[in-house]
Amino acid sequence: MALRLVAYFDVRADVLPSLAAQAATAAEAGDAGVLETAYESLRVLNVERNGNFIYTYKDSKGNTVFGLYDCQTRQNEHLYTFEKDMQAVSCSVNSERTLLAASFIHYTKEGVRSELQPGSKCLTLLVEIHPVDRMKVLKAVDSCIWVQFLYPHVESHLLQNHLLLISEEKYIERFHIQITREDGNRVVIRNPSHLPRDRIAEDFVWAQWDMSEQRLYYIELEKSKSVLRCIQFWADESFTLMFEMPLDISLSGLRFKLVNFGCDYHQDQEKLSNQPSLCIFTNHTGSLCVCYSPKFDSWEKITYSVFYLHKGYRKTFTAAPGSVNSHGTAGITFLNLGYLVAVCFPGHFLHLLNIQHPDLICHSLFLTGNNKMAAMQPLTSLQSLPGSFVLDCSSGKIYRATLDQSYLLWFLWNAARLDCEKMAALHCVLSCSRDPGFQEDQVIQWICEHVSACHSFDLIQEFLIASSYWSVYPELVDMDILLAHSSVLTWNEEIPGIMLVTEELPLLLMKAYSLTGYWAKLNSNLEYVKYTKPHLHYHNSVVRREWCNLISEEKTGKRRSTMYVRNILDNAIKVISNMETRTLEPRLIPLLQEEDRHQRLLMGLMVSELRDHLVRHLQGVEKKKIEQTVLDYISKLLNLIWCMLETSWRKHSVHPWVFHLNNHGSVADFEVFHLMTRILDATNSLCFPLPPGFHSLHMILGVHCLPLYNLLHYIDNGMLLLTETAVTRLMKDLDNSEKNEKLKFSIIVRLPPLIGQKVCRLWDHPMSSSIISRNHVTQLLKNYKKEPRNSMIGKSSFPTEFLPLNYFIEILTGLESSHQALCDLEGQDSVDAEFVEEAALKHTTVLLGL
Repeated sequence: MALRLVAYFDVRADVLPSLAAQAATAAEAGDAGVLETAYESLRVLNVERNGNFIYTYKDSKGNTVFGLYDCQTRQNEHLYTFEKDMQAVSCSVNSERTLLAASFIHYTKEGVRSELQPGSKCLTLLVEIHPVDRMKVLKAVDSCIWVQFLYPHVESHLLQNHLLLISEEKYIERFHIQITREDGNRVVIRNPSHLPRDRIAEDFVWAQWDMSEQRLYYIELEKSKSVLRCIQFWADESFTLMFEMPLDISLSGLRFKLVNFGCDYHQDQEKLSNQPSLCIFTNHTGSLCVCYSPKFDSWEKITYSVFYLHKGYRKTFTAAPGSVNSHGTAGITFLNLGYLVAVCFPGHFLHLLNIQHPDLICHSLFLTGNNKMAAMQPLTSLQSLPGSFVLDCSSGKIYRATLDQSYLLWFLWNAARLDCEKMAALHCVLSCSRDPGFQEDQVIQWICEHVSACHSFDLIQEFLIASSYWSVYPELVDMDILLAHSSVLTWNEEIPGIMLVTEELPLLLMKAYSLTGYWAKLNSNLEYVKYTKPHLHYHNSVVRREWCNLISEEKTGKRRSTMYVRNILDNAIKVISNMETRTLEPRLIPLLQEEDRHQRLLMGLMVSELRDHLVRHLQGVEKKKIEQTVLDYISKLLNLIWCMLETSWRKHSVHPWVFHLNNHGSVADFEVFHLMTRILDATNSLCFPLPPGFHSLHMILGVHCLPLYNLLHYIDNGMLLLTETAVTRLMKDLDNSEKNEKLKFSIIVRLPPLIGQKVCRLWDHPMSSSIISRNHVTQLLKNYKKEPRNSMIGKSSFPTEFLPLNYFIEILTGLESSHQALCDLEGQDSVDAEFVEEAALKHTTVLLGL
C-alpha cells in the first residue's frame, strides 16, 4: 500500500466506447459482431514519446485494425486496417501520423495463409496513411522484428522521418524515410524502393528504449564482459554514443531481451521470470541508475543490485522473502518513481530506494509483509515507463505510480518502530511535499508528538533540514549538491531483513562534448564526485562565527560599519516580509511582532552567506532568482518552527492567559515549553534563526513552569534568553511579594547592562533604585580624574551631615554639570546626584535595620 498505482489509461474503458459507436453504425449496416470481436482482441502495442497509445484489435471480419488514443484530447483515431488476419508484434506511427510501421507474425490457419511473403516468419511493413496509399515491405525474415519511429523534440513538418528496426538477430538499423507533399497535405514516400539505412548496434543481448528522451541503451558481451552503451538521438537527425560502461553482472541465460519497445505479448512470462532482470532509470537531476536482479537460484534469498553510475558505486542488497506463495513467483519488478526507485517483490517486500541521495541506507525505506504489498499482488506483468508510468501488459492498463502519502503517514504513526524506519518514511513523505494534497500538518503533528522518540538522530533537526530542502529543491539545478538534505552524515546501524554491500565503480567517462540538458547535469554530478572534497553542502559555520562576533562587539561597545549592519537587518526584513505574504491564516501565537535584534542579525547573516554560496556555484543563474530561493528557504525554515508551536498550542489547548505572568503554569504550558526547549536545542546546534518573539515566549513559559532554581539554571546555561519584552512583562505583571522580589532581583542581576537600565526603571523598589544609582555613578566616574578643589560645598545644600556622602555627591554634581548627556541614558528618567543620595541613604537604612 506504500505504492499507489493510479489508473491513467485503460484500453477497454477508453477505447471500447468509441468502438461501440462504430458498432452501432455497423449494426445498422447488418454487421453486429464488431464490438464483441474487438473486446476479445483489443490490446496495447506501444506508447509513443508524446504519450499517445497505439492499440490493435480484430474487426468482425478478422481484419487487423490499428488505432491511436490521444492522451491530450482523450480521443480515439483510426490509423489503418490490414484486410488480413495477422498477429501484430509491434507498431509505431510518426509524430505527424502520416506513416505507420508495423510488424506481424505469420501463421497458418486452415485455409488461411498470408499471401504477402509466403514462408517468412515475420513481416515488417511501412504504410502511407495520410491518406491511405502505398505499402512497402521493409523486412520479411524468420526472426522477429520490432519497430519504433524517432520523434523530434520540437514538433514540425519534417521532410524526413527515421525509423528504428530492432531484430531478434541482435542488430538495430535506422531507416531514413524522405517524404514529399503532393496535392496539398498528401504525404508520399520518396523513392520507397531505396530507403537509406545505417547500422546502429549489433551483437547485443539486451536493449532498452527511452521514448521520452529518445535514448537507446544496449548491452554487448565482449570477452565475457557486459558493456553498457547509450546512444542519444538528436532532433537534427544525428545520433551520438554518449558513454560505454563495463558492468560486473551475469547475463547467463539471457539470449535476447527488449525493454520498452512496445508491449510484447509473445514473450513467455514464466521463462522471463527465470532470467536476469535489468532496467535503467534516469532523472532530470542527472541521476543514472542500472537496476539488476540475477536469475534466482534459490527463493530463500533474493539479491538485487543498483549501479548508481552518477555517484560511482554499486549497492547490492540481499533480502530473505520468506515462504514462496502464488503471488511471489513473478520475480522482482523495478519501478521508476522519480526521486525513488521501487523494488517490488509482490507479497514479500517493497524497497523504496532513494536514488537522489543514496549514500546512507537509512534514507531508503524497506517494508515487509503481505499487507504492505496487497495492492501489487494482482499485477504480474508490470513494465516501467518514463515519467513514473507503469504498463500492465496483461490488462492493457497504464498507471501512474506514486507514493501513497496516507499509508506512509499511517506507517509513521502506527508501525515505524526503528529509527531507520522513521528516518526513511519521513524522507519519503517529504519528497511528496510538492504533490497535490500533501498533508504537512499531519507530518508536523507527528514530529511534535515524537520529538524524543529517536535516539540515533535529532528528529527536529532532520525535519527542518529535509523539509526546507524539498521546498526549494525543484527551483534550481544542483541544489542537491549545494544544500544539505539531512542532518545525518553517517549511519552504522543495520536494517533488519536486508544485507547491504557497497562497491566502488570506475566513474563513467562521457564520450561526447558540448553537453547540454540532462547530459550536462550528469557530467556535473560525475565531476562533483571526482573533484570535490569535501562536499559543497552549505553549513552555517561562517554565520555562527560572524554572529558571535557581532553580539560580542555590541556587548563591548565596539561597532561595525553602520551600512554593513543595516544591510544585514534589511535581509531579515525581507525574510519576514516574505513570510507574511505566505501566511494567509491568522496565527494563535503572535510571533514576528518583536524586534529581537540578535535573531534578526542571525537571519540576515544566513541570507547573506547562503546567497553568496549559491551565487558562487550556480553560474549563469539570475541573482534575482537565487535571492528569492534563499528567502523562500529561510522563510520555510522559520515557518516550520512557527507551525510546530501552533500545532502543539492547539493540541494542548493552551489558554491565552499564558502570555501574562500572574498565573501558575499548567500541564499544557509545560508541554509547549518542552517542545520549545527541544526546538531551541536543535536550532542552536545548526545555528538556525528562530522567529522573532520565540525567546520571549519561551522565557514566559519558563517562568510559568520552572522553579526558581531550575529557571536560573536554564538562564545561566543559555537555554532561556532574557529578552527585553519578557523581562518587561515580568516586572509589570508580578507583584512585590517576597518570592517575586527574589525572582525579579535574580533576573535583573543577569541582564545585559543596556536592558538592565531600562528594566530597573519599571520596578518601583529600593533594590532597583540602588541598581540605577550604581549604573549612573559608574557612567559618571568612567573617565573621572581627581582635581584640586578650592572649597567645600555649604552644609545647607544637603539634608544630612555625613561628610563622605556629602563629598561624593559634590563630585557627582560637578560631573553632571560637565556631562549632562550621561545624566539620563534614555533621555526620559531624571537620575541625578540627588536621586543617588536618596538611594544611598535608603540602602544604608535597610542594611542597618533602622
